[in-house]
Amino acid sequence: MSRIPCIDVHTRKLRYFLVVAEELHFSRAAERVFLTQQALSRQIRELEDELGVTLFERTTRRVALTPAGSAFREAVLPVVAGFEEAVETARRTDRAVAGRIRVGFCPGAALELTAPILADFRTAYPEVEVDLREFPANDPSAGLATGVTDVAFIRLPQSTAGIETEDLFVDPCVVAVAASHPLAAHESLTVADVLAEPLTLSDTTDPAYRDFWSLASARTAPPPRFHPVSSITEEVALVATGMAASVTSSAARDYTPMPGVRYLPLTDWPGSRVALGWHVGERSRIVASFVDVVCAARDRETEVASLESRGLTAGE
Repeated sequence: MSRIPCIDVHTRKLRYFLVVAEELHFSRAAERVFLTQQALSRQIRELEDELGVTLFERTTRRVALTPAGSAFREAVLPVVAGFEEAVETARRTDRAVAGRIRVGFCPGAALELTAPILADFRTAYPEVEVDLREFPANDPSAGLATGVTDVAFIRLPQSTAGIETEDLFVDPCVVAVAASHPLAAHESLTVADVLAEPLTLSDTTDPAYRDFWSLASARTAPPPRFHPVSSITEEVALVATGMAASVTSSAARDYTPMPGVRYLPLTDWPGSRVALGWHVGERSRIVASFVDVVCAARDRETEVASLESRGLTAGE
């Protein structure tokens, strides 16, 4: 009796396929799944090779599902939905039984609010294990986008789908420049002062996040160059060389100090909103309790994350 061949297809590729099938446009689909267009196209071709069928008809003008692709989409939709529900059920059960919450954070987390928040939660819920994990600058969702965290301290704006957020405070924006840079002689800067400068920029594909830190809404022409960076330390090291300036948060001075770098207030650009994020429709009592503790700490510690509390003055 002949054996039926086993095809081991990763669910990630199935999700990529469903997004392309919905958009019928590789560039738009790539933005939604936080990949480059080339990387997404490669994933789809690998899926087609594994299945042994062509799922999409591709021309220079259009992308369309083949008959096999349409049939595959109808079959895959309930499979992926069922798998995602099974994963979420397992995660809810794990939190309820094990008493564990996975907390993601970007560099700096909630700044000076981080310690009182975690202390308050440990005091109120000593039986709950808190798993903390820092994420690099190229994942502004701090694990929420991939589901590896239950809650996360993040910076807005960003385009992460399927999350709810609660603002904690606004962190003013500054421009980091080398001490030898002509702009370093200023006490503060405006957006117009910075538009012609080469800038560092996180290598995330999140469009809202990139637009905010690149000053996109103020531009009529692109800057001389964006220097992609994957971490805050990489960013400040690049600034110190004088190769680029950086639009960053005022907290960067304290969390990533480096000799020869000056931080100048950016007076006419909105601050970055530091927020707590969690998954839409989250039903876990532990997550709800964590959100309540965070909001209570924010409302109590009204001055803790202020500009004055970090001692940041013009030109520092």
